[in-house]
Amino acid sequence: MLVSKKRTEEEKNKYMQDLRAWIESQKDVPAEEMAGFFAARLEGYEGVHLGNWGEEYRAIADYFDDGLESLLDIGCGTGLELTAMFKRFPELQVTGIDLSSHMLGRLRENFPGKNIALVNADYFQHPFGESLFDAALSFETLHHFPFEKKLGLYKKLYKALRPGGYYVECDYVACGPEEEALCQAHLAEKRRKSGIPDSQFLHIDTPLTLPHQLELLEKAGFANVRVLYENGSTAILRGERSKKS
Repeated sequence: MLVSKKRTEEEKNKYMQDLRAWIESQKDVPAEEMAGFFAARLEGYEGVHLGNWGEEYRAIADYFDDGLESLLDIGCGTGLELTAMFKRFPELQVTGIDLSSHMLGRLRENFPGKNIALVNADYFQHPFGESLFDAALSFETLHHFPFEKKLGLYKKLYKALRPGGYYVECDYVACGPEEEALCQAHLAEKRRKSGIPDSQFLHIDTPLTLPHQLELLEKAGFANVRVLYENGSTAILRGERSKKS
């Protein structure tokens, strides 16, 4: 498994300085709708993601238990995380959900012959079913959404797991309350300037702090919620569904 590398206070301060400067530079850049953002960047998507989270993509399967048979992968994109998953679990049955049909098309090309069911849908709206999956996964997708919306999704994920199942999340987290508030204010200002309603997804990062992430998972019903790995702004979390539920 990966070795955690937590930021020093000096590194956090430098990071926040750079983030404030970047947000200031983006104030006049038009907001982009989520699916359109990824469709326009399909060709460079995999290189950018592997450049930023290559270690995490390669190691993600290490955070799953032996004997995994079925997986729900939300926001699966082109399936970069599935390379490691299929390497460890060759017969894994995957259900992947993504808002971008272009991304799902590339995923199909990337994994010919694998047992994958793909759903082109909004994972907040699409029903997952109940007690169907051994595990669920999200990889760098949920940092675009607010606390309340994620809570409802986590409750749905919890129900989709079989008793004794578990959820693994690798995502961008805020280094503290200041970053969380700054990013949320940036999103609100973008919506105000563009006139885009709250119901439409925008590709703007609004990460939550680790305490808020853990609180969300616990409120959704997950037990034994914990941080498995941290590296700067990236964290891997896990929560479990009780075997009796």
